[in-house]
Amino acid sequence: MRRRTVTPGAGLEEVLDTLATAPAPREEAAAPAAAAPPRDRSRERDALQTEFAFELPRGFVDDEGQVHRHGTMRLATARDELRPQIDLRVKENPAYLSVVLLSQVITQLGTVTDVHAGIVERMYATDVAFLQDFYRRINSEGHTHAAVTCPLCHGSFEVDLSGGRLGES
Repeated sequence: MRRRTVTPGAGLEEVLDTLATAPAPREEAAAPAAAAPPRDRSRERDALQTEFAFELPRGFVDDEGQVHRHGTMRLATARDELRPQIDLRVKENPAYLSVVLLSQVITQLGTVTDVHAGIVERMYATDVAFLQDFYRRINSEGHTHAAVTCPLCHGSFEVDLSGGRLGES
């Protein structure tokens, strides 16, 4: 950056006008742009997934009677897990912890985009239990798959707990 000095003969406004009309100082000439490297598809596959889709077993019924079954949940942050500890509802009733925590990480439930504790409170117990397990899976294990064994043939396979079409999970 060059220094400018103000001499007694020149006014401050004149110097400021000169600075305003002067071209911006140039940095050293940049090296010619190299061709973009080819995309590494394996890196894209290994990218961290932060939102997971799910389908509730029963569904949340809103005030108009519409059932919302499909939703998304994001990965929890340390703040998400710490914030309920100072919530007065949780201090009065520790069982309320999961309600507050789920309301923070569910980003969408059908057409509902503002998921709050009141919505989670009104869910069926089956759906809350599903969401608690789903939360544990994506935040502890990083995926929604579970290894299961068939009770009849004793064959092992994996199922996706996030839900899908009928008969898929």
